[in-house]
Formats: sequence, structure tokens, C-alpha cells
Amino acid sequence: MSSKKENIIANNNDSIATTYASRFFSESIPKHDIPDKGIGSDVAYQIIHDELNIDGNPSLNLASFVTTWMDPNAEKLIIETINKNLVDQDEYPQTGVIRERIVNMLARLFNAPGNNQHTGTATVGSSEAIMLGLLAHKWNFRKKMQRLNRDGSKPNIVIGADVHIVWEKFARYFDVEMKIIPMKKGRYILDVDDVKKNIDENTICVGAVLGTTFTGQIDPIEEINEMLENVKKQKGWDIPIHVDGASGGFIVPFLYPDMKWDFRLSHVKSINVSGHKYGLVYPGIGWLIFKDKTELPEDLIFYVNYLGGEEATYTLNFSRGSSMMIVQYYNLLMLGKDGYKRIMENTFKNAVYLLEKIKKIDFLEPVLETIKLPIITTSIKKGAGFDVFQLSARLKERGWIVPAYNLPKDAEDVKILRIVIRENFSSDMADILISDIIRFAKELAGKEHKETTPGDSIHKHIC
Repeated sequence: MSSKKENIIANNNDSIATTYASRFFSESIPKHDIPDKGIGSDVAYQIIHDELNIDGNPSLNLASFVTTWMDPNAEKLIIETINKNLVDQDEYPQTGVIRERIVNMLARLFNAPGNNQHTGTATVGSSEAIMLGLLAHKWNFRKKMQRLNRDGSKPNIVIGADVHIVWEKFARYFDVEMKIIPMKKGRYILDVDDVKKNIDENTICVGAVLGTTFTGQIDPIEEINEMLENVKKQKGWDIPIHVDGASGGFIVPFLYPDMKWDFRLSHVKSINVSGHKYGLVYPGIGWLIFKDKTELPEDLIFYVNYLGGEEATYTLNFSRGSSMMIVQYYNLLMLGKDGYKRIMENTFKNAVYLLEKIKKIDFLEPVLETIKLPIITTSIKKGAGFDVFQLSARLKERGWIVPAYNLPKDAEDVKILRIVIRENFSSDMADILISDIIRFAKELAGKEHKETTPGDSIHKHIC
């Protein structure tokens, strides 16, 4: 008799059969209507479970920045807290205390001034955090123009084409002019001179990215800050910087602690970071941190008292689960700065290892020869006999999810593959990926491609 526990149901004859003997495995169930009669928990679970097997393997998803693995204790905490509403501070007061602790931990990580209580909020991700941060800057701009008795009806933001789509959403949803600095072939981040040419007295903020979605590069934040300091002295325009640290905010403080990109810079007033990316938490949790409480206008804070007591809220969403916020706290306590540092160092080391492997492949051409974050982008040389889209499709047949895309306007002729290295990607996986890339390239082009060994004129063929 098997020791494996079987899912069982009672059929119409009151006999015992496995879940797979249910008629719902031979007859269709409604796809677009709620069924008239329920099909039972075991059958419903098994049907959904099996259907989701068609999805990609999260461990082989090299497209996503989002965390796909957490340890068992974290998952235990998720189950224990998944039924707690984060907004309901009156019934779950300690959950609110933990949220404030994390805001303060991150503010200190980002070198916010002072030792008092810092200002920020938990969000469902960096998209909500960016929306909220930019709303604060719009409100502050409007109040400033009212004090100066000037027209504040035409606010704008200055951003690069390397920003996430949420910046464009904000501009459209909240009626703010968007000044986008286009990419150029060979330059895929903000140029300080271009930023200077586009700002004016109606600029509510400059958006800078700590790890772009397209190439993984870092905008020159310190140089932009220096330029804005000079503009303030010359013209009196006090323009803040919002740093989109969705990807890099949990990496740079541990790999490059001396890099000035955060609240050490005079014009950096707000920062968002994704806990569900390199914060090592499942989706969705993000954070918005302000330099100090004066950057968050009181007008944007709502007070509600229908949950049992008066509570302040600054979010676009209202009710939401607390579990991902709780396991963010778990990670911060469990890993500490040393643990995060070791994970980021290992992740970056594996990214560099893969990049060096890619450099040796005769048909691949990395977009960047050196990287700061564990994000690799590469194009395919002309004459290879195939393109990035074909190679991406073949890799997906093997289970690898490696996105292929064109860069934005003015660099749209550049077609690249992007590989995001996360905590659970090992050097052994890198070797397998390289082997698969060369094998599929050979099949696509009808010839062998090569990996070369530095200092050695002999080519190694990988099949």
C-alpha cells in the first residue's frame, strides 16, 4: 500500500475514487461563467494546480527582477499573516509598528538625515511608490508657486527614456507634462547636459534611475545633483530629484556604500525601492521613503476612523495583505546588513561570471563590457543568421525565460537580450544557459558557434 496521501472524493455510488476519477476530468467545466454547482475543493485544487503547470518555471525566469524564492520560515510567516489587513492598524497595531520600523531602517540605509522618526510608506510595489512620491512633489511645487504668486498650472517632470512605464502613467493620469530625454546609440542613460536643457521653473522634479529596466545601468545621480545645485544658485530654481531605486536600492548600499546617490545628496528628496526585487521578498511590496517629513505635504495624508480608531493613510490602495511587509521585516532581521551584503556579492559574482562567458561567444556582443548591477544585456552580431527574438523563443522551449526587445525611440534599432541574475541563480546554471545558447544558435544558423578561451587560439565547441 502506497504511503503517499491520495486526494479522494466520494462519487455518486458512495464508493471511493481518486480525484482524477472525477467526471470533471473528462467533461468541460465553465471557463467564463461561475458553475451552477461547485465541483469540490479537491477537484478544484487539482484542476487549477495542473493547469498552472503550463506556466514557466520561476527559477528559470531570467526576465524578472521579482523574487521567486524565499526560505521556509518566511513562507510560514506569510501563511500566518496572510489574513491580516495592513491598513487595519486598530485591530493589528503591532503590524503597524513593524511597518514604521522598516521605514526607519530603510531611511537610515539610504542615509536620511537625523535620528528622529523618518517618513515613508509601504506600497504594493515601486509603481505605487513612484506615483505617491511624484504626487508629493507636484503638491509641493503647487504650494511653492502659490507662495510666489506665480502660475503653477503647467508642471513638468524631466526623465530619461530609460524610466519604467509608471512615470509615463503618472504624467498622463495626474496631468503633468513629461519631458523625456531620448536614448542615443551607445548612451542609454541620462545625460547631465540634456537634463539641464530641459528643466525650467515649472519642473516639479527630475527622475533618476538606480538600475534601469532596459540595460541595468545607473543614471549619473551625483552629477545631476551638482548641476541642480548650480542652477539653484544661478536661477533660484530649487528642483528635487526622485530616485527610482526599484532595482538598485537594495544592491548599491551593500556593494558600493561610498557611492553617493541617496539622501546624502542635497536635491534627492524621495526614493522608492522594491522589497519584492532585491529586497528578496515575494511580490508585492514596495517602499517610498522621504528625506524628511517636510517633503510629504499634510494635504495628501488622509485620516479615517471607521476601522475602530483614527488612522493616517498615504497610499493609492486601501485594503491589502500584510504578509509581504512582515517577511520584509523578517529578511531585514534574519539577514542583517552582513547577510544582504553576502547575497548581493554572490549574485553579482555570478552575473560577472556569466558576462565573461558571454564575451567569449563569437556571435554575442554585450551592450556593456562592465556592469554595476547583476543585469546583463547583449545583442547579436550582424551575420549570425538569426536575431535575439528567435534565440529567445528557442531558449523558452528549454524552459529559460530570457526577454528580447528593442530599445526605446532613437535607439530602437538596438535589439537586445536581457538576463537578470537573482539570488537563486548559480554558476552551474550559468554554464547550462551558455551551453543552451550555443546549441540553439547552432541550430538556428546551421553552423557551429564557438566559445574562445583568452590567450588560447584553439576554439572549444560547445554542443
